[in-house]
Amino acid sequence: MTLINRSKPFVLLIGFFISNLLLWVSQASVVSSGDFNKDFFVTWSPTHVNTSNDGRSRTLKLDQESGASFSSIQTFLFGQIDMKIKLIPGSSQGTVVAYYMSSNQPNRDEIDFEFLGNVNGQPYILQTNVYADGIDNREERIHLWFDPTKDFHTYSILWNIHQIVFMVDQIPIRLYRNHADKGAAYPRLQPMSVQASLWNGESWATRGGRDKIDWAKGPFVASFGDYKIDGCVWKGNPIFCNGESNENWWNKNEFSSLTRVQKRWFKWVRKYHLIYDYCQDNGRFHNKLPKECSLPKY
Repeated sequence: MTLINRSKPFVLLIGFFISNLLLWVSQASVVSSGDFNKDFFVTWSPTHVNTSNDGRSRTLKLDQESGASFSSIQTFLFGQIDMKIKLIPGSSQGTVVAYYMSSNQPNRDEIDFEFLGNVNGQPYILQTNVYADGIDNREERIHLWFDPTKDFHTYSILWNIHQIVFMVDQIPIRLYRNHADKGAAYPRLQPMSVQASLWNGESWATRGGRDKIDWAKGPFVASFGDYKIDGCVWKGNPIFCNGESNENWWNKNEFSSLTRVQKRWFKWVRKYHLIYDYCQDNGRFHNKLPKECSLPKY
C-alpha cells in the first residue's frame, strides 16, 4: 500500500510564500540613489529650487515672492534618513529651514528638524518636534555647538519600532521612545515622506516673532546634499516594515536603545545645549505633562 504525503503541497506552498515574502521585504528596503532628481520632486515654487547638474546637491531660496520645498517620491515606514545641510549665513532672523518626515494626513505623524534663523552673530536654534496621530506640542530646542552656516553637517532621523533618535553629526540630541503600550502616542502605522522646505516664519521663529526678516539681506539660500535614505518603502501593509531582518536593520534589538557612548553624548547635549524641553514646561500644560514625559527616555 502506498502512502500519499498530503502535507507536501502545503509545505511547498508555505515555502513559496516565505521565499516570496523575503524577496518582497528585500525589495521594500531601499538605499537611495543620492540624486535629488530621481528621489525627490519639487512641491513648491520650482523657480526657487536649484539642483546641480549631477543631481547631488540642491538649494532652496526664500525671497519676498516665495519660499520653496521638495518631497521624496517614495513613502517609508521606519528607517534612517541622513541629510547634509548648510544653513543661511548672516542675518537669517524670521526664516525657517525645515527637514522632516510627514504622513501628510489630517491626523498626521511627523518627525521635525526646524532651524530657526537669528540676527547676525547670534546662534541658530534647532527645534525638534514629534507629531503622533495629529497631536504635536512636543518641542525641544537646543543651541548647536558649531556654526551651521559655515559648512555642511549631517542631520539624521532614526525611526524604528523602538524609538525615534534625532542626531547631529551622529550625536544623539533627542530621543522619543515607543511607549504606545503605556498609552503614549507613537508614530508607527502611517508611512511618511522625506521633505525639506524654506519659508517665512517671522511671525514666531525668532524671539517669538519680535525679530522680522530683513529682506534687504535676501535672497536667503539653504543648501542640501549628500543624503541617504535607508528605509522600508510603503507598499500598503505595515507587517512588511515591522519585522526585524538584515534588510530592515533599523528594527534590530541593538537599535532599541543608545549605546554607552551615545548615552554620554546625549547627556552632554542635554546638560550644555538644551534650552527648552516641553516635558519641563509645567506651566504650559497646567501641571499635566504629556504621558511620555513620565516614562523612560532610554
